[in-house]
Amino acid sequence: MKIESDEDNLQEMDEFPISTGNLMDSKISQLDDVLNEKLEQAFHKQTSQVLIHDVAKIASEHDPIDLAYAVTRLPPSARVVVYDNLPDFNAKIIFMINTGSNTRSAIFRQIDNNEIKSLIERMPPDEAVWILDDVSDRRLKRVLELLDPKKATRIRELQKHDRHSAGRLMTNEFFAFDMNTTIGEVTAVIRDNPGIDLTRRIFVLNDEEELIGFVPGRNLMVNPDYLPLRQVMRPILHKVTPNDSRDEVVDLVERYKIPAVPVVDENDHILGVITYEDVVEAMEDIADETIASIAGTAEDVSEQAPMFQRFLLRAPWLLVTLCAGLITATAMSYFKNRAWFLYIPFFVPLIAGMSGNVGIQCSTILVRGMSTGGLSVGSRWNAVSKELGIGLMIGCVFGLFCGFVVYVLNLFEIHNAGGDPLAVGTTVSVGLLGACLVATLLGTFSPFFFARFRIDPAVASGPIVTAFNDVLSTLMFFLIARSLYPFFS
Repeated sequence: MKIESDEDNLQEMDEFPISTGNLMDSKISQLDDVLNEKLEQAFHKQTSQVLIHDVAKIASEHDPIDLAYAVTRLPPSARVVVYDNLPDFNAKIIFMINTGSNTRSAIFRQIDNNEIKSLIERMPPDEAVWILDDVSDRRLKRVLELLDPKKATRIRELQKHDRHSAGRLMTNEFFAFDMNTTIGEVTAVIRDNPGIDLTRRIFVLNDEEELIGFVPGRNLMVNPDYLPLRQVMRPILHKVTPNDSRDEVVDLVERYKIPAVPVVDENDHILGVITYEDVVEAMEDIADETIASIAGTAEDVSEQAPMFQRFLLRAPWLLVTLCAGLITATAMSYFKNRAWFLYIPFFVPLIAGMSGNVGIQCSTILVRGMSTGGLSVGSRWNAVSKELGIGLMIGCVFGLFCGFVVYVLNLFEIHNAGGDPLAVGTTVSVGLLGACLVATLLGTFSPFFFARFRIDPAVASGPIVTAFNDVLSTLMFFLIARSLYPFFS
């Protein structure tokens, strides 16, 4: 019989309820505001004795998870004070697991190696690995030397895997038994390990210790003790390897609603288990990174970083946008004395705005399909052809409509662009069509380009691609205007 443990407070598999109210006025956000106000008032006390008394009172009255989120709005020095005044060591462990990287780094700078060792030895290895990522390499080595050798070995095994792989998501503590073990023997082992949370799945191994099935936790209660696991087990239909990406794990769990995914090696020996809770955390990380990529920033959207630091994280992306604007301005100044360029500047904002929205719509739809698994290798060309068709339709319909409106406005001198109304209307119409086609091509193929080089495709909806789109669509408008000019001169 092989016995492992599993640290997994399993979440229910039902979907999270969707609030229809104000997203900034939820009960959680209200709680964060109230708690943050209490902490800020406590840290504005005149004497240190009153401050410590008030902080300790707040820490004892509130859940350490809520405190872990609330302190991200406080200066680093204040976060350490909150940690020091938590009511017990278990509260400190929960606080450290749920708070952000900046808070952990600030606390680690103030506590000694023995306290870090005490925190780590009471955490499951998978949680400990993420916590220790915020410790310097030299200090990490010293902490691991202080730990129990078996615990340290488990942590080192997990650290070998890439941060975004299944191997890093998994816990290498789990329950696994030989197929001939009886239910009574299994429940006895579980009773003898009260510190281990029971998952919904008990894994079953054959004589070669290969993974062959699982037993739902409920079956341990409804079947007699003398039955061997092989008679009540179910087959394993889905499993992953340590090198599989976290995106693949998320897709698997999201589609099949698996409460615990086994991680196996090439010989089908179980190495660890990825719990539903771990997948939810991975989904949150992916969402944060995707939002940051779309927004064009490298900052962690879940952290309250200093203003200047956040500026530095946004500046490189905005520099690209600035350069793109300068390229467009330079092109406009170069053509300013050309006869065909007389009325073109009036319509550059219209062309750039329209083509930008078309490109973002294309890329966003495709990125969404990639992230949810709805877009496969076999279906991508079908999706591409549809987006190109929609882009052509948008360009034709809105190009004709816009050209007609511009023609009428200039014909009746409501808007006087300074040229022949028919020439102006036709140029804007064809120019908008060309710009929309350029934007559609860029918005359609850029997600696949980034995915090909293992870059988050969400970047395709960010400011870099938007800047390129503005430049290319504007230059396309100039090219069309120059080409049509001889027909109206």
